Amino acid sequence: MNKVIEADFLPREANAGVSWPGSIGGWGMKEMRRILIVDNDADTTHLVKVLLERTGHYLVLEENDATKAYRSARNFRPDLILLDIVMPETDGGEVAARIEADPELQNTPIIFLTALVTRAEAKSGLNIQGHPFLAKPVSIPELIDAIERHLPMRATSHFLSRRRDHGATLR
Repeated sequence: MNKVIEADFLPREANAGVSWPGSIGGWGMKEMRRILIVDNDADTTHLVKVLLERTGHYLVLEENDATKAYRSARNFRPDLILLDIVMPETDGGEVAARIEADPELQNTPIIFLTALVTRAEAKSGLNIQGHPFLAKPVSIPELIDAIERHLPMRATSHFLSRRRDHGATLR
């Protein structure tokens, strides 16, 4: 028996903006916010990627090898990084320190994800290495709320500031 699989690739609403990875502005297109998620659990990263991308607001890159996370951040240039703390070989704190030491990435917001704390501790306003954190397992609405609170005001202004850093003049 053949099965038909239906997938929505574009918004159904006539006025909905369409955005392609890397697009900035354009003719009424909304911009995708770039999220890097680093966690050694591939099932977790893939589920988060699918659910965040389904909102139509995020382009998500998964990285399951903490030793490659810094290089992935350099190549992907995320607007925000979701970073697990406990991973084999390199922990999230080491990855965060390496990202913070890079002049081109140092202002990228990082949200730690960890099973080492309770939800109450996560909601207390405490930080880990100066970064907010969420207790695992985290709900997608809670994750989206945290992402939106910590993203730069607009990725377009983030893009423009990067252009200025590289000597371009914008008027």
